[in-house]
Amino acid sequence: MPPRLREWLFLLGYGLLATHELDAVARAEWRVLPGLSLLDDDLAQPLFILLHVPLFALLTGLLASADAVIRARTRHGISLFLVVHAGLHLLFSGHRHYDFGTPLSEGLIFGGALCGLGWLALSPVRPAKAVTHAENAERAEKGDP
Repeated sequence: MPPRLREWLFLLGYGLLATHELDAVARAEWRVLPGLSLLDDDLAQPLFILLHVPLFALLTGLLASADAVIRARTRHGISLFLVVHAGLHLLFSGHRHYDFGTPLSEGLIFGGALCGLGWLALSPVRPAKAVTHAENAERAEKGDP
């Protein structure tokens, strides 16, 4: 399978996850989440939103790492999370505050899961080889990713 397809599956899945988080604010996902559901909306909503800032900063930093192993492991972890995330939504779908049954919400959640599953299915079984900082610098000088 062409590597470009795998790359697009990852990018689409990551984009669907980020867009789902916008939908999650509109649908008050904090009312379903353990911990945050115990708080008043006036506190839970901004906390839910603000917790995503360091989360997405960390993920973006890991995805942009100069270390190919870190980038590969991050993509693997996010792709796996996309699948688990859909399972969690199925698990919480009976909660009285669950409001993700619209075609848009389900498309974002389960579309992301399909992308994650596709990326995992097209990924090599063998983990990425660990490389040293010097090897990364040498690759960068040659223009290799």
